Amino acid sequence: MNSTRIWKEGTVVFLSIIILSLSFIYKEMAISYLELFLSITLVVLVNVFAKKFFANNLETDINLNFWSIKHFGLRNSQHFKKPVPMLWLPIITTLASFGRFVWMPIIEFDVAPKPERISRRHGLYRFTEVTEWHVALIAAAGIFANVFFGIIGYFTGFEVFAKLSIYYAFWSIIPLGRLDGSKILFGSKNLWFGLLLLLSAILIWVLSIV
Repeated sequence: MNSTRIWKEGTVVFLSIIILSLSFIYKEMAISYLELFLSITLVVLVNVFAKKFFANNLETDINLNFWSIKHFGLRNSQHFKKPVPMLWLPIITTLASFGRFVWMPIIEFDVAPKPERISRRHGLYRFTEVTEWHVALIAAAGIFANVFFGIIGYFTGFEVFAKLSIYYAFWSIIPLGRLDGSKILFGSKNLWFGLLLLLSAILIWVLSIV
């Protein structure tokens, strides 16, 4: 990974953390901004690194970008001249709802095969293209990681991190645009519905103990 890409992806992750922290500070007045910032930082990094780790095991690479919307309708002609970044949606939703909810997913990713994957011609990779199933697994890896570490966080006393981690995972399965939820749904409807049921049950449990 070259330095330009590291800088770009680092900026995407850092600004996303800042925006989510500012969006949640309205809701989480009982804790300090530092605790909120550190919790959201861990939530986002767990998700990103889990996806990158799983993608690497599939001999692919992911590129992080801010989520943007290109179409405003169902027809191909109904699109913006330039993609509209949705970076400020968390702040808008928290202000519009007076802190009742915050839109969390604002990072999307693209997948590309690594050179070593392209060179393979046998075994697991009898074909070199990255399928929708592979992309779905990569997206799901981030969600599973958030759920796993969120549950660990709860039982070890880091309740703010645990709650935000579960919220982030639940928001991430929404099938909208190029977000993780769409990648999972198009890759495997069974996987998407399974995650929906799992996260719904966990979210109900989290809300019951808040």
